[in-house]
Amino acid sequence: MSDILITDFVLVLMIFLRVVAALFTAPVFSNQAIPTLVRIFLAILIAYIIFMTLDKSNVHLQISLGWMILNGIKEILTGLLMGYMVYFVFYGFSFAASLIGFSIGLSMVQVMNPMDESSDNLIGEIYGYLAILVLLIINGHHYIITGLFYSFKTIEIGQYVLTKPVFDLIIKYSFSVFIIAIKISAPVLVSLFVVQIAEGIIARMIPQMQVYFVAQPLKIALGIFLLISALPITVYAMKVILQGSESSLLNLIKAIG
Repeated sequence: MSDILITDFVLVLMIFLRVVAALFTAPVFSNQAIPTLVRIFLAILIAYIIFMTLDKSNVHLQISLGWMILNGIKEILTGLLMGYMVYFVFYGFSFAASLIGFSIGLSMVQVMNPMDESSDNLIGEIYGYLAILVLLIINGHHYIITGLFYSFKTIEIGQYVLTKPVFDLIIKYSFSVFIIAIKISAPVLVSLFVVQIAEGIIARMIPQMQVYFVAQPLKIALGIFLLISALPITVYAMKVILQGSESSLLNLIKAIG
């Protein structure tokens, strides 16, 4: 009886390590506004539900300290990879906001985000909150939890995760950060590029004119107007990209499995 209880405890511990690592890195769940204890209790609850629904006939455990440490590290790596894979999309949104802020001239405007305990440009904070709202609207937090459940059917406990297919996917999705940034920021960047060409023409035609002091307020006003005008397109693009991150997470799980 005691052997069964010890085996069950070790299995729940391995499941918990993967789940808690994913929750501490995945969007929404990793937000500092959620207390650490709440995330830990949520990870315990999810781990217990997975344990109750998991097919234990294919699980092979060894009750030894070395095995638990080695495979615990593997489970944490698996959870971290799953969490960061979804967060790549948010890095793309943040990079897009940085490009827009630089083009408008607001790159030096930094605001403090008390939830993440970090500073970012103003547009980056707006895009960050907007992306979280879109993720919640499309129930993206649900497919993160669904991905965790699916991972235990595909990835065995203690399975080696850093294989060549996994590295190839990480490189591919890392590169997609730049593609996402260009897609989100393109409407504003192209419009402001035309304004910059006009600045250069005016500066050549009227050298005595201080073009920067005249054009900078215009660029800021035009940039804000473009951000508001392109908001429906931005929200739709975020929705499509976030929905695509679900298949990216599943591809990662299959590559590891």
